[in-house]
Amino acid sequence: MSDREMSEDEIVEEDAARSPTTSAMPSALAPADLLRTAADPALTEDFALALLKRTDLPPEVIEQLARNTSALKSRKVMIALASHAHTPRHVSVPLTRQFYTFDLMKVALSPTVPADVKVAVDDVLISRLKTVTIGERLTLARRASGRVAAALLLDVETIGTKIIDAKTVARETRVMQAALENPRLTEALVTNSVLRPGANAALVHAVAQHAKWSCCREIRAALLRTEHLSLARALEFSREIPGPLLHELLAASRLPVQIKDQLLRESQAGTPPASC
Repeated sequence: MSDREMSEDEIVEEDAARSPTTSAMPSALAPADLLRTAADPALTEDFALALLKRTDLPPEVIEQLARNTSALKSRKVMIALASHAHTPRHVSVPLTRQFYTFDLMKVALSPTVPADVKVAVDDVLISRLKTVTIGERLTLARRASGRVAAALLLDVETIGTKIIDAKTVARETRVMQAALENPRLTEALVTNSVLRPGANAALVHAVAQHAKWSCCREIRAALLRTEHLSLARALEFSREIPGPLLHELLAASRLPVQIKDQLLRESQAGTPPASC
């Protein structure tokens, strides 16, 4: 056999050395081979996804994979990269800016994604809320993170002061109503939402009448500081608040003066507290 001729076994060995993606499963690759595999332009989608299932994948390998333009042609690989627990923030966050709305939601809800990356992904989602369809906003309101749901509590069309029927109100507030039922929404997020300048009468009334949120003391106190709470609800919520604390709360409240005065008179009269 000449110097240029090789046996079949030698050819197989050389091919395996050049292209580890075709010779071994990702779980079997030694650490020294991982970087070479991640950089391989022949890396397939299936192999890249299998590689990203390794929970012990080093960040430097992930960074190398993120520079593999062939691998990044796959949307699934991009999502898996952004969702890996070891993906550096400077890799994952720029990647997510290229994602579709529901891909962003998927990454934000992934249990493997670090908390700071989830916040950044939520911020991207929130920045897009005004540009997505009503159907997408409804889905996000029901299924996205608590922060996104809280942002959607302010998603109410301008109803104004004119008299409108119940059907119109339901249509204009449907995203907000869906967000109130989001299981990831928290008391703190609802409290912050009703106190924001963008909180309108529709949100205040919906929260004040909600079976779950209207029974939370912190939310009741927050509602008493808004300008839109009705007298009936204000009286109900104020009865469980001690007089001195109620005076302090109303001092920072935007409620009409007439309602504040009525609440203070009721407090001085010693009306018994209401139970939730």
